[in-house]
Amino acid sequence: MGRGAFFILAAGLLYGAWLFWSSSNDQHGAELAYENALSVPRLSAAGEAGRIAFNEECAACHGRDAFGGEGGPPLIHKLYEPGHHDDEAMRRAVRGGVAAHHWRFGDMPAQPQVAPDSLEAIVAFLRETQVANGIR
Repeated sequence: MGRGAFFILAAGLLYGAWLFWSSSNDQHGAELAYENALSVPRLSAAGEAGRIAFNEECAACHGRDAFGGEGGPPLIHKLYEPGHHDDEAMRRAVRGGVAAHHWRFGDMPAQPQVAPDSLEAIVAFLRETQVANGIR
C-alpha cells in the first residue's frame, strides 16, 4: 500500500471514529432520540416517591423524569441498564459523584443533600421507568 493510500485510509478511520464519538455523546442528539419515545409508566408507591424526589433533586441536570437535560445525560437510557450500572453504582454516583465516562457533560458532583430514603426511591423510579421503556 502506498503512502497516499495509507493516509487516506487513516484519515477515513479517524473521521469515522470522530463521527461515532460525537454522535454518541451529543446531548442534542440524545434529546431528539428520547424526547418523544420515552414515557413514565404507572409507578409503585416507592417509584412515585422517587419520581417526585428525582424531579426535585436531579432534574436540573438530568431533565424532568430523567429523560436528559442540558447539564446531564438521560438516565432512561440503555447505558444505565442494571447490568452496566447497577443500583449500587447509582447510589455511589449520588453519594460521592462520578467522573464523566459516557457523555461529554463533565463529572457529576456528589449530591449530599439527597436523603438516603429519597435515594432509594429515586433508584426505584429509575428502574421502573427503564423497564417500562424496554431497558432491562
